[in-house]
Amino acid sequence: MARAKRHFIRGYIWHITHRCHKREFLLKFSRDRRRWLYWLYRARKRYRLTILNYAVTSNHIHLIVSDDGDREVIPKSVKLAAGRTGQEYNKRKMRKGAFWEDRYHATAIEEGEHLLRCLVYIDLNMVRAGVVTHPSMWPFCGYNEIQNPRKKNVLINHEKLLDLLGMNSHESMRVYYKGWIEESLGSRESLRDEKWTDSVAVGSKVFVERLKSFLIGAVSGRKVRQAGEDYELREPVALYNQF
Repeated sequence: MARAKRHFIRGYIWHITHRCHKREFLLKFSRDRRRWLYWLYRARKRYRLTILNYAVTSNHIHLIVSDDGDREVIPKSVKLAAGRTGQEYNKRKMRKGAFWEDRYHATAIEEGEHLLRCLVYIDLNMVRAGVVTHPSMWPFCGYNEIQNPRKKNVLINHEKLLDLLGMNSHESMRVYYKGWIEESLGSRESLRDEKWTDSVAVGSKVFVERLKSFLIGAVSGRKVRQAGEDYELREPVALYNQF
């Protein structure tokens, strides 16, 4: 099977989803989830990856990043975190074979309220799975770091996140985000929504149509369609290859 083409569009926000091989629960132990977060931190330091949010589940990860111009930062960062986590797991378990699916999927997200809804969506991941009743109870997502920024081993770029959400202070973001989470917990927004994980792009109609025009040929025949409060562009292949 031919590998997916790799597209690079400078300056976009990307929601990355990467699943374990055959969707096995290879991240079911907290030590392995912590190791992925550790190597994500090393990627941030090594490649200056701009992280906006993250979530590690038992069989896949979510990562929201801002592309700040270097086309190699995101692929190299995913390769480092995924590769080292898989190597360590296989060595400890005396296991051979793939740890991750061949490719990860990347969805372009528009800033502002579209980004906010995506942040909420991934922080509610383990609530949807029935593992916890509130994202504050799951230490492997960005919710607690957004509420109480770390002083050490910082992952989220709070200044960039503030700017992309159009907010002027961390306190306003903290309060607003907490309220949005609480509201979403009792609504359909807490349910699984494939647009955030399976689309090429999610945002306003103008945003999605503009991105489609950049990818003309690569997304030939794909239509922009409305999905709730957002618009999306669907495409069955990832925008970035894994490695």
